[in-house]
Parts: sequence; structure tokens; C-alpha cells
Amino acid sequence: MSSIRPAALLPTITPLSSSDNRYQLRCAVPPAPDVTLPLAYEPYLYLRPAYVALQHAPSEALFFYLEDHQQGQTVGQWPLTVVEHQAYSPWQAPFGGWQIAPDVPAAIVQAFVTTVHQTLVANGVAQVHVRAYPTSYDEAASNVLLSVLEESGYRITLTETNHILPLAQNFEEGLHPSARRRLRKCHRHGLRVEQETPLFLPLAYEFMQQCQQEKGQSLSVPLERLQAQFRAFPNDYFLFSVRDTAGAWAAMAVLIRVNDEVLYCIPPASPLSWNTFSPVILLTQGLHAFGQASGYRLLDLGIATLPTGPDESLLTFRRHLGGVLSPRPTLEWRDGAFDVLLA
Repeated sequence: MSSIRPAALLPTITPLSSSDNRYQLRCAVPPAPDVTLPLAYEPYLYLRPAYVALQHAPSEALFFYLEDHQQGQTVGQWPLTVVEHQAYSPWQAPFGGWQIAPDVPAAIVQAFVTTVHQTLVANGVAQVHVRAYPTSYDEAASNVLLSVLEESGYRITLTETNHILPLAQNFEEGLHPSARRRLRKCHRHGLRVEQETPLFLPLAYEFMQQCQQEKGQSLSVPLERLQAQFRAFPNDYFLFSVRDTAGAWAAMAVLIRVNDEVLYCIPPASPLSWNTFSPVILLTQGLHAFGQASGYRLLDLGIATLPTGPDESLLTFRRHLGGVLSPRPTLEWRDGAFDVLLA
């Protein structure tokens, strides 16, 4: 059960400056969670109300928006879900947290974060958990926000190893020599990358599930949830494969359009019988080409974590793909907990 007060009791508009009303904080809740002023940027998929609604949290989400009334735009956002005196961002997604438009003054960013935090605490929240986007998504904003949050008593409790591929660089030039040899082997034997119809998703899911089971692992997203996401965001979810000369699948991946700059790849799957070819390298080349031709800046390869800790084999593989380290921080605030640590 949520510990937040009913929506009617939450402040809807809060000015962030005593000198003028240019910047204001808006708190929105379902059934009207969307912005009232147009966004100054394209929001990350996982911060959009339509995506948050698919997370099936036990309580409704709160959507905090930073509005610039001089420009007539929304220049920041931070969705949170409050359950049992704890606020989560995200409840269930690769990342949550905030997004801030370029050129918003650091003092306003600090006022935004501080006011959201004060609103949560005033409504009974005792802990806040934030899993942020990988820092390379927006390094300038990450630096400002992490500094502001640490000043507000938040602490980084986890830094996950995440890799990205900058799409401006040549894919093959970034490969480790061993990966380049296997890529050329795939080409010599006629393997090819294809974009599949979403109608194949149940069969593709079964293929990926069998690949993971061969390695003693499982898929992190249930088929029903993945199908719901494909239906809700048909322009943001793509299915890519590698097929051999007979048309059989050798590798499979789901590619997600995070926004107009970033693509995210759910970890690809390939049968152990194809290990000597490593068709995932060819698949990644295809995703890189798709992203580059479509004008994206980054291909996010994701984290490499097992229940027991880092997946060292996958980390090495991503480095061999030319992956660049882009940490994904998780921050936490607990009422009174860090006072002892700082004493």
C-alpha cells in the first residue's frame, strides 16, 4: 500500500524562485500524468507515462515536471512510484531517474531536485531509490545531477558496469582482432542480419529462452510483458536476427529505441552450437549499421551482471566488440541513515 497522500492533497504547482515565476515544479498523477507544456527534448522511453503505466506497480506513479514558463516548455522530469514509505525510480525498467534539458541552470536543477525531495519527505517517504541512466547518455547532466543529489544526502550504493557503442565510429575498426576474424567467418559462410516482423516474437522468445537455458540462465523479461511493450510502442521496439543460408536462426536480439539519440539492445541470444562463429558479433554489426543510418548517437549494450556478480565473460566480449565503459549508478536516500556515516 502506498504511503503517499491522496493526489488532491499534493501541491500541483510550486514556484522554484522567489524572484520570479519562470521555473515551476508541477506534480501530475494519473489519470492526467502527461506534461501541460511541450517538452524541450524527446524523453527517454522509460520515463514516459505510457511506459511507466506498464510496470504494474502496486500504486500509482507521481510525475514531477520542471516547467520553464518564459520559454513555454517542460525542461525536466522525474517519475517516482511510492510504495510503503519508499519511492522508486524506476519501479521496473532498465533505468529511471530524471531527465533535464540542456542549458537549465545548475541552481534550478538543484531547486528542482530539492523540491521534489521535500515533497516526498513531507508526504511520508523515508527512503528513495534511483537507478539512473548510463552516464554517457548525457554526461553533462549526469555530473550536475549526481553532484546535486549527493549534496542532498543521496549516496551511490551501486555502480553497474555498462557498455555502449558510439555509432559515429566504424564498427569493424573497433573490434578486437579475434572478434574481427569471427565476423569475417560469418560473412564467408553466408550468415545475414535481418529485421524480423514482430509477429515472430513468440517464436523468437522461445528461441532466446532455449539459448539462455543452455547457459543455465533465464530471460529477465516475461513474454507477456515484452508483447505488451511491442504493442504499446510499435515504433520503438524492433526484432533483429542472424539467419544462416538455410534460413535458420543463429542469433536474436530485441532492439529498443530509448529516444532520438540512443538505442538499447536487450542482451542477444545465440545457441552454443554457433559459438565458433559468434553470430552475435555479426548481429551487433547489423544493429550498429541500423543505428548509424538512422542518425542515432549511441548503441547501449547494457550491463553484464549475474546473480553471483559481474559476468566477466560477457564483459570481455563487449570490450572485444569495441564497447566503451559507461557506468550506471544507483543512488539511495534514507531518512537519518547517512547522518551516522557522515558524522
